[in-house]
Amino acid sequence: MKVLFVCSLGMSSQIAVDALLKEAKKNGVDMEVKAVSTQEFEEEVTGDWDVAMVAPQIRHRFSYLEEFAIKAGVPCALIEPMGYSPLGGPRLLKQVLGLKK
Repeated sequence: MKVLFVCSLGMSSQIAVDALLKEAKKNGVDMEVKAVSTQEFEEEVTGDWDVAMVAPQIRHRFSYLEEFAIKAGVPCALIEPMGYSPLGGPRLLKQVLGLKK
C-alpha cells in the first residue's frame, strides 16, 4: 500500500510516518509512505498512490488539497489529531486502511 502524507514542509510528518510504518509492519501490512510539502502535493498526488493523508496543522488547506486528490482518483483524508503523534500508529493505520476499501 502506498500512502502520501502532506504537511507544511514535508518534514513535520516524520513522527507520524514512523508510527504508521511501525504499526503497519506489526500488523503485516506492506506499506510505503512518503511525506511532501503542500507545494509538492499537486504534482506528487498524480503518481501511483493508494491514499493521501493531510496533516492536522494544515486542515485549513484540506479542501484545496482534496480537489487535486479527487482529480487523481486518490482517496484523501485529514489525519485525526490523535493519530498524528508517536503513539498514534494504531489509530492512523485504521484510518488509512479505512480509506482504501
